[in-house]
Amino acid sequence: MSRTPIPAELARLVRDRAKNRCEYCQLPQSCQEATFHIDHVEPRRAGGETNLENLAFACVTCSLKKGARTSVVDPESGEAISIFNPRSEVWDDHFSWTFEWCVVGLSPCGRGTVEALGINRPAAIAIRSMLAELGRFPERSTAKPGK
Repeated sequence: MSRTPIPAELARLVRDRAKNRCEYCQLPQSCQEATFHIDHVEPRRAGGETNLENLAFACVTCSLKKGARTSVVDPESGEAISIFNPRSEVWDDHFSWTFEWCVVGLSPCGRGTVEALGINRPAAIAIRSMLAELGRFPERSTAKPGK
């Protein structure tokens, strides 16, 4: 399958909509050396199109761990479940924060996505904690620490 580059204007719209944060783990691009990816939520190999409704802004780790997946395993039930879809689902419906800035999956989708993408990897927790101490995380008003 040909890897046609995503047009610059479309990539800008995706970044702006995400407020320059990974739509899976919430890390900001500004704290990363590697340039974030524009992820096809529905993978191209599964027929996903390159349009604004099917693209998400993702840090390199989340993007590479997600790959062409459309499902993950819920670690609690062991059942296959759809991976979090930032285009059709609300982050706060599936995830919450601990006071240590770990992401907690609130649903089978959330638990499976946290596990599969390694959202609580030590580097991500350290960055979120540092930004929180500086008053720069989380940026979204509804993404406040819980538990």
